[in-house]
Amino acid sequence: MQAFRRVFLFIAMNLLICFTASFILSFTGLNTYLYQHQIHPLGLFLAFLVYGMTGAIISLLLSKKIAKWAMKIKIITPYDCSSEGNLLKNLVQRLSNKAGLKTVPEIGIFQSPAPNAFATGPTASNSLVAVSTGLLCKMNAEELEAVLGHEIAHIKNGDMVTMTLLQGVVNTFVIFLSYLISQLIAMNSRRGRGEGGNLGVYFISRLILDIIFMAVGSLIICAFSRFREYKADLGGAQLSSKEQMIRALRRLGESSKQTDQEEVPQSVAALMCNGKSAFMELFSTHPSIEKRVSALQSSSVS
Repeated sequence: MQAFRRVFLFIAMNLLICFTASFILSFTGLNTYLYQHQIHPLGLFLAFLVYGMTGAIISLLLSKKIAKWAMKIKIITPYDCSSEGNLLKNLVQRLSNKAGLKTVPEIGIFQSPAPNAFATGPTASNSLVAVSTGLLCKMNAEELEAVLGHEIAHIKNGDMVTMTLLQGVVNTFVIFLSYLISQLIAMNSRRGRGEGGNLGVYFISRLILDIIFMAVGSLIICAFSRFREYKADLGGAQLSSKEQMIRALRRLGESSKQTDQEEVPQSVAALMCNGKSAFMELFSTHPSIEKRVSALQSSSVS
């Protein structure tokens, strides 16, 4: 039901965007100008929507395989009788049942001294929860349960799918707007008026606009990523307890200061429970530990 609702909202949002774009273009007279130069904006937008969504959807479908390969994850099998394997299986099983997941996610361990964990996968029934060796060494069972609850909450909330849809919409607007504006600039340049557009001006303006719009799009994606971290913290608190989640976050913060955070592949970095702070908070995919703890303390979760 949640997946259907997300898809319905996504379709409705894009229809609204299409109608709004069409109205603005018609109201401003830009539509007529573009058609005179054989540029059909609405058709272009729909074509770029397919193009922008295709890459995002493919990355979602391959997300589990990419994560396993990039992080060299060792999967915990049902026959794993190690103490770590049994602990992880019991915790994930219990948290998944409590969260109402129909399928227990795959569980994996990756080598890293930094305490971290992430969840990925195209659907709730085809997902993966992975934890670092550093996390297993530095956290007790209660703190580990809270971190795993945070990751299970990501899966329950459908964050991977929502993030993909948002990325696809942002991709669409980046390529659509940069193409459209670059065409207008090229056709209105001194040499472009009588030649159907200046190719050099087009490529230069397209490159500059791509960079500008990608930066703006990154702000939107990072803002949503920070929002989903707050929400997953609340979910982790509900599946374990508020105190457990707060202790786990504080332990993450303390351990991060003591451990050098190695470079993580870009395909996985934004998924991590304990993300690095960016040079500007607006471009950070994770809120600071202090803000996450403060948000939990002021929440109504018991």
